[in-house]
Amino acid sequence: MRIVFMGTPGFAVPSLRALAGAHDVRLVLTRPDAVRGRGKRLEPSAVKAAATELGIDVLETKRITDDVMSSIRAAEPDVIVVAAFGCILPDAVLKAAPLGCVNVHASSLPRWRGAAPIQRAILSGDARAGVSIMRVVHDLDAGAYCRQADVEVGEKSCPQVMGELAELGARELLVALDQMADGTAVWVEQDESKVTYAKKVEKAEMLLDPAATALDNRRRVQTSLDAAPARMAVAGRGVRVLAARVAEEGAARGEVIVRHGRVIAGCADGAIELLRVKPDGKREMEASAWAAGLRQKQLAWEHV
Repeated sequence: MRIVFMGTPGFAVPSLRALAGAHDVRLVLTRPDAVRGRGKRLEPSAVKAAATELGIDVLETKRITDDVMSSIRAAEPDVIVVAAFGCILPDAVLKAAPLGCVNVHASSLPRWRGAAPIQRAILSGDARAGVSIMRVVHDLDAGAYCRQADVEVGEKSCPQVMGELAELGARELLVALDQMADGTAVWVEQDESKVTYAKKVEKAEMLLDPAATALDNRRRVQTSLDAAPARMAVAGRGVRVLAARVAEEGAARGEVIVRHGRVIAGCADGAIELLRVKPDGKREMEASAWAAGLRQKQLAWEHV
């Protein structure tokens, strides 16, 4: 099957690799090189790096221009596959391939349409997070789906859940394309009464709060990514919390207890134990190592 693939972040890479191993990927579209992560240099998207390694032609673009449409049509795709591309697709793209345009979307639709489905699932305490292979239509993530699968969330970090769903989505995508090719795909229209939206997670939402429950604060740490990290201030100094769990022992709201190398932060209904942190201006470290430098007898924490 001839395929044009559109994707940008690491989530899309397993789908691209799976397609390249089973089909003829004629062209990859991705967002242009950008300053990513902590560095100050321009870096290629994860999809561009993978496509280059695979020897597939890459077209970088922020939007679908007439020239981009000409390149897509020149590839003569049987189907167009999208995975976290980060660009609104005009109707012309949706009609450019005989089998249409399908998306690897990281939720169990109709729950969590939109930009941040995995983060919203974790923040909301969903027991499972899913992936759907759906038709791309004019409205946001509103198309019918033909394949769905999910994974348990538990206390996994957001990057862990993303990685599992990326691999699961790649496997479901290959099955979906086979079923589309032989006409056995069964498309399920979404129940509009069950739709929820996953808007982008803002930095302010991720700030840890002594007035919040221990579970809510732990979920913020779980959801944390570089773009929106979980942060707090201890003794007036900012620190990013990379891993935490709900503590068995309690502490007063806003209190920090350091005992036997463990760091316990009091919340509204209990406490969280900090496991791994990154103090401002310092490297990542285990909370036990960080605790050795917390010499005050009485410590408090608050919003950054």
